[in-house]
Amino acid sequence: MRDAGDGPLWEPAAADRERASMTRFMRWVAEHEQSAGALEDYEQLRRWSVSEIERFWAAIWEFCEVRASRPYEHVLEGAMPAARWFAGAELNYAENMLLRDRDRDAVAVWHASELRALERVTWGELTADVARVAGGLRALGVGRGDRVVAYMPNIPETLVAFLACASIGAIWSSAAPEFGARSVIDRFAQIEPKVLLTVDGYRHGGKDFDRSANVERILAELGSVEHVVVLPYLAQEGFDEAAFGGGGVRGVLTWDQLLARGEGSALRFEQVPFDHPLWVLYSSGTTGLPKAIVHGHGGILLEQLKKRLHLDLRRGDRMFWFTTTGWMMWNFLVGCLISDAAIVLYDGSPAHPDLNVLWSLAERAAITCMGVSPGLLASCEKDGIEPARDHDLSSLRALGATGSPLTPESFHWVYEHVRDDVWLFSTSGGTDVCTAFVAGCPLLPVFEGELQCRALGCAVEAWDEQGQSLTDEVGELVITEPMPSMPLFLWGDDDGSRLHESYFAMYPGVWRHGDWIRITPRGGAVIYGRSDSTINRQGVRMGTSEIYRAALGVEEVLDALVVDIPKPGGEADSQAELWMAMFVVLREGVTLDDQLAAQIKRRIREDCSPRHVPNEIRQIAEVPRTLSGKVLEVPVKRILMGTPVEQAASVESLANPASLDYFVELARELARSSHATA
Repeated sequence: MRDAGDGPLWEPAAADRERASMTRFMRWVAEHEQSAGALEDYEQLRRWSVSEIERFWAAIWEFCEVRASRPYEHVLEGAMPAARWFAGAELNYAENMLLRDRDRDAVAVWHASELRALERVTWGELTADVARVAGGLRALGVGRGDRVVAYMPNIPETLVAFLACASIGAIWSSAAPEFGARSVIDRFAQIEPKVLLTVDGYRHGGKDFDRSANVERILAELGSVEHVVVLPYLAQEGFDEAAFGGGGVRGVLTWDQLLARGEGSALRFEQVPFDHPLWVLYSSGTTGLPKAIVHGHGGILLEQLKKRLHLDLRRGDRMFWFTTTGWMMWNFLVGCLISDAAIVLYDGSPAHPDLNVLWSLAERAAITCMGVSPGLLASCEKDGIEPARDHDLSSLRALGATGSPLTPESFHWVYEHVRDDVWLFSTSGGTDVCTAFVAGCPLLPVFEGELQCRALGCAVEAWDEQGQSLTDEVGELVITEPMPSMPLFLWGDDDGSRLHESYFAMYPGVWRHGDWIRITPRGGAVIYGRSDSTINRQGVRMGTSEIYRAALGVEEVLDALVVDIPKPGGEADSQAELWMAMFVVLREGVTLDDQLAAQIKRRIREDCSPRHVPNEIRQIAEVPRTLSGKVLEVPVKRILMGTPVEQAASVESLANPASLDYFVELARELARSSHATA
């Protein structure tokens, strides 16, 4: 490995460049697309992909051999936010995944959890189970357009249920069982599901968590649910299905009973329009209820086919990303099955029994491409974890990271302590499009602190407030051309006003994503975090407004602000990736004590998730707000991480500028603590 000043930390070997799927696609485009001309490198391919956006997506369709029962009439009609893709086409997402050239005896899925040893599922077993579950859902009256929701962990049964749902044209949505009942209700109530799939409980960090009371509370507010299907995941014996029959539900079945109802069913696929809803994902609830984001069969299919070029997944590869079912990275991981690779699922804590657990999984499952959070890598570094010394990582070819910016220190740690020849790629995208805008590329070198490239078909630019494009300066991440995986609509947003306000209000006709980005002169990018705020804890994302709703449910709490930053001085809980602090304004005469702090934490644990319980709660006089009343989460976070106040916030835009003084002093205190620890 070289120092940053000497050039790249890693470069692909000539043989790897030659056999990469990206190289094959580049040559195919040069041969078949006159508008592309001669393509000599990735950047030329990328520029063609965004200047000839229709030709690019048509090329993906043809190169990746999309299965469609009816051909498309037009590639693209209209412009953002009303762009319509591949009108006239009919297809099915699950058919394109399951009926590609598959060896029924080859492994499709490897999986493990804190409750289960490492096991495998073949393509033959996967397709048979999908057929049975689809038959079982049809027997329950589920059909095209009905919503099926899952309160399930990252295990094969959840994958099977999703593919079965997609095969019959029903609409899928999921939430991790770590989510509190209120968070689940806020999501699922919006889409009025017909069937709820759930586990009885789960294990995390060596502790068992029963979900029966949560399910009862959820069902009490989801009047549309007609059937509940329960997987006895925690209680392998002595399971009491009667505990899950509340809320006036017509029927409660176990997972095995659902399979039995579909026994003998043939594998068949409902043919749906390109823009038929596939699933509903959710924004993180930073302001108000989480947005219910609807993606389509065709748009997600094309995006995931394109993604396999960026990941360079090959036959025999094993693809893993640490995620829960409540984060879009689960959908991203599932989509990797559309390649020739197997996927690896894991349900459990990434820090139990210690931070070696995922490195151990990489060894046992012979993972070739592994994805984790930057926070996990930082925690491994601070805790002195030595993956290269303690584990056989000879299969590991690529290591990805997403969820927050990957620091230069983490780049170096990976090359010094994981593998000196691994392809390290950082990505940045969003739930809104269920993909990465800025991604890895197997043809490009890796430079310290940089994401390798802007992704194909993603017209990413950095803009200033006036809408001028910037190079090598920090600006708003915008997308200037439509993408097939952009939301079809937001559920319940009948006039499109919330969609417009969320993405197109700042720059009419141009997608503003909410990230700060700098495009480097060599074509890479640096992400500086959100220009709004989301809390991502060990793969479970939660919007701050959801956390505030829980905290303000405690009578003594009048106002609150929450941020998460790298652990100051290494003093936080070793199992937490970041130090999460909540600052509360209390009723007059009330002082924060241990009992009240415990009450606030308990409320957050129950309503949101155990992972979003703050490491520390502090009392403040007032929450910093803009003149329009917006909480200054991102500026406060930047101040606590050492940014001078004049750079972190526009003081003249604040309703209460003096409120920042507390955080400036706290930043000094944290810096002193960090230096003392070092």
